[in-house]
Amino acid sequence: MENWITDFMEQFGYIGIFLMMALENVFPPIPSEIILPFGGFLTTDTHLTIVGVIISATAGSVIGAIILYGIGRLVDVERLERAIDRFGHIIRIKKEDIYKADAWFDKYGYWTVLFCRMIPLIRSLISIPAGMSNMRFSLFLLFTTVGTLAWNIILVLIGAGLGESWQDILKYMDIYSTIAYVVIATGLVLLSLLYLSRLAKRKK
Repeated sequence: MENWITDFMEQFGYIGIFLMMALENVFPPIPSEIILPFGGFLTTDTHLTIVGVIISATAGSVIGAIILYGIGRLVDVERLERAIDRFGHIIRIKKEDIYKADAWFDKYGYWTVLFCRMIPLIRSLISIPAGMSNMRFSLFLLFTTVGTLAWNIILVLIGAGLGESWQDILKYMDIYSTIAYVVIATGLVLLSLLYLSRLAKRKK
């Protein structure tokens, strides 16, 4: 996949970077950790510029995020409620749990979108719950763009700085991704334990 991505970018330049980043958001297995550093490297060996690469990459990312946001709007809380009515007893989720999660995202969702845009894989998927919670589109767009721009600038500059050794960043991105996933998983486990503890107290 890496060779296909880099060949496509070399052949189509800014348009290739735009399309790759849009596709990366809709299809997360395509990694921005390859697209962006390689885009930075291309600025040292082709007519592409750092500013141009950052703009095209950011535009592609935002378009991809908007698509997933739209999907989230289609799968809204009301449809989740109907699913919970049918299957909630199996997975032990109540409507109240959906309301609480939705309320939490309404309160903290903007900052969640901002910071999650800088975490591999999750940076794409976070757009779906944003749409499901009916987050204001203008604010979603603002926080998505800011978080995406920060991520893109860092990786493109690293790629430009490393030049032909741009692939060296990949092993460090793997470490960063692993740490981020461990932190998120730990947080989810702690929240689950807290929820189960409160549930046990209510039953008593």
